[in-house]
Amino acid sequence: MAHCTRVLHGQGSRTRLALVEIQKRCFSVSPLTAAAAQVAMSKFDKVPLPYDKLTKTLEVVKKRLGRDMTLSEKVLYSHLDDPKGQEIERGTSYLRLRPDRVAMQDATAQMAMLQFISSGLPKVAVPSTIHCDHLIEAQTGGTKDLARAKDINKEVYKFLETAGAKYGVGFWKPGSGIIHQIILENYAFPGLLMIGTDSHTPNGGGLGGLCIGVGGADAVDVMADIPWELKCPKVIGVKLTGQLKGWTSPKDVILKVAGILTVKGGTGAIVEYHGPGVDSISCTGMATICNMGAEIGATTSVFPFNSRMEAYLKSTGRHDIAAAANRNKNLLTPDPKAPYDQVIEIDLSTLEPHVNGPFTPDLANPISKLGDVAKKNDWPVDIRVGLIGSCTNSSYEDMGRCASIVKEALGHGLKSKIPFNVTPGSEQVRATIERDGIAQTLRDFGGTVLANACGPCIGQWDRKDVKKGEKNTIVTSYNRNFTGRNDANPATHCFVTSPELVTALSLAGRLDFNPVTDELTGTDGKKFKLSDPFADELPAKGFDPGQDTYEHPPADGSKVQVDVSPSSDRLQLLEPFDKWNGKDLTDLTILIKVKGKCTTDHISAAGPWLKYRGHLDNISNNMFITGTNAISSAH
Repeated sequence: MAHCTRVLHGQGSRTRLALVEIQKRCFSVSPLTAAAAQVAMSKFDKVPLPYDKLTKTLEVVKKRLGRDMTLSEKVLYSHLDDPKGQEIERGTSYLRLRPDRVAMQDATAQMAMLQFISSGLPKVAVPSTIHCDHLIEAQTGGTKDLARAKDINKEVYKFLETAGAKYGVGFWKPGSGIIHQIILENYAFPGLLMIGTDSHTPNGGGLGGLCIGVGGADAVDVMADIPWELKCPKVIGVKLTGQLKGWTSPKDVILKVAGILTVKGGTGAIVEYHGPGVDSISCTGMATICNMGAEIGATTSVFPFNSRMEAYLKSTGRHDIAAAANRNKNLLTPDPKAPYDQVIEIDLSTLEPHVNGPFTPDLANPISKLGDVAKKNDWPVDIRVGLIGSCTNSSYEDMGRCASIVKEALGHGLKSKIPFNVTPGSEQVRATIERDGIAQTLRDFGGTVLANACGPCIGQWDRKDVKKGEKNTIVTSYNRNFTGRNDANPATHCFVTSPELVTALSLAGRLDFNPVTDELTGTDGKKFKLSDPFADELPAKGFDPGQDTYEHPPADGSKVQVDVSPSSDRLQLLEPFDKWNGKDLTDLTILIKVKGKCTTDHISAAGPWLKYRGHLDNISNNMFITGTNAISSAH
């Protein structure tokens, strides 16, 4: 499979010819025409793009509705299990859907695969993948941290690898990258309906797919060929006008939207971006916006298919998917009079860079006001650590824009005043920024390049510079900043912003620095103002695939052995419940009623608890430990 993976990262007609040959050899494709064989859902799957089927289903639904439709509705309703009989009413009816694929990260994949094993089925019903990105703790740097993780988690990795091989699930090894970046680079496509066992699955909306974060049980339903149920979501339209410029980045769009809608405002809805401003945002920039839509509670977020997506598909070796999407634009764009339940308008030309936080991602602070607001609220103005990357902001363009700031600073003799950590989103991005000198530029700034994994974003950070309880400030380009999220220190004030602003703020070391207006002093004593950041959207030399980190499941995995030790404290085979006696339980004691914010962080904390995600008894000890109980012990 190594040969299959590497050849496909080329571009042009050679790639198209290679793809046909590789599919024949690696996937035992039945004799098809070259054109038909090329348009598979991904370079790792022999399953064809579903556009013909989706179009036929959509025609049935559109006749029933008799009106223009949003993009969200088109993609969602075209995946209905029963388009003729399904009740369709936004915000009310429950839809039965047939997603195209499933993606699981290594923490949640453990329980999902344990549940699938319990089903007794021989193989998953839809293309599915496992991604090892959550169990790698950031300590000293990428190479050493990855080696340590492989040793500590070898039992879990072996379980996931063999379970994937036995049941037909693709396996991305530790070091491959963050699940959502791997999906964007290899599996997402316009019109896709995918469910993923991680909150930030909506990242794939940057390539025009409806990618929805779910729990493991939902994933098992889909893998077991059971229709997946979803309450028919409302649709919030975000109309974008103008163009991004200067220090304003795609991250500022979602930071602004979070400030408007709050952490609850998107609940029960899909956020659909549209309008002339969309075309000024890169594909990976659109993914950034969709990724962080999870922070406003949205079901998912999506952008319409456009030239920026087409360019990204081609750059990642998917010319034929780009061509097929162009032929199906009616399915992949909203109708002119599409009805939205709510519309928000944002002028990108006047949008100011934002820094959101602390302690909640919807506390929106324009950079021009951040310093004064911080002093007024007694937030620590001195920044202790700057961190860029994560599944939200680790694209080639993100890293390049940060490098443009760093090069200018280095030219004036300046480096980061604080520890500066860099998380590449994938092995492909890591290899490409190494080849193009971007990684070295960030090291010259004082940066530490961490492993291609989630790391500090999800609490996998062995932080040593502050004691627990010590009040301090960090700035990140991540997505969440709830109390204790990154370092398990409830006194850490985390601010979420763009990677460009993290870089500038790390250069100054203070929250009250505004790179749009403020000057810095070089080592020669002369003052200067940073230029607007700029970088290529996609690498001019194409992407470097780096190391081959993918394992394709064998055609027949029936003889693969999946072992779970009875004495393991990390993995535990599931035992079936007693057969239901037909009677409902009554007079149950309420153990906890959570008040205030109740996110996935509060339900089941990440960080050190991730190690128990495959052990039902042990992970149960973690449930709601960060939630606030509305019922006092006296009751």
